[in-house]
Amino acid sequence: MYRQSGSTHIPLRVNMAGMIPLIFAMSMMIFPATVASYFANPAGQDPNFANWIQNWFSPNATMPEGLLYWTLYFLLVVGFAFFYTMVIFEQMNLAQSLQRQGGFIPGVRPGKPTTDYLNKVIRRITWGGALFLAFVAIVPFIAREITDIAVLTLSSTGILIVVGVALDTMKQIEAQLTMRRYEGFLR
Repeated sequence: MYRQSGSTHIPLRVNMAGMIPLIFAMSMMIFPATVASYFANPAGQDPNFANWIQNWFSPNATMPEGLLYWTLYFLLVVGFAFFYTMVIFEQMNLAQSLQRQGGFIPGVRPGKPTTDYLNKVIRRITWGGALFLAFVAIVPFIAREITDIAVLTLSSTGILIVVGVALDTMKQIEAQLTMRRYEGFLR
């Protein structure tokens, strides 16, 4: 992006949606099993349709049912990542803000062409973020199938929270170090 005062950049994140797609997808996956649990026959009785739904929508299901569950979860995370990113990106009105501030993208006309260009770029960037987020979402299933340890339960949201907190802590420490160093120069 160029402005009258020089060039700068537009900070577009690979994963603009954060953890929201995981939360939405998990909610959608839990809903059928929760509703089915109200109508399922108790253990020891003949299983009915609700028992079948409950088994297919269980994250602890064995391989054939588990594969369907985790594939659907993967696809929902990718879908919600795109949906949430587009909703957030549309609210930013980046093309209008650029035009108002006198900025432009070299080779792209202001207005609708800039909006189309930015939407195309954000869609391409989101593919990487959505696929990575979906892969992290199914890591517990892959780890359980490889190690055959069902007792150890990894949570994809837990993994992302730990990584996010570690990165945030590193940024805060770096900011503190930078601030202390500059404070010494200013005195």
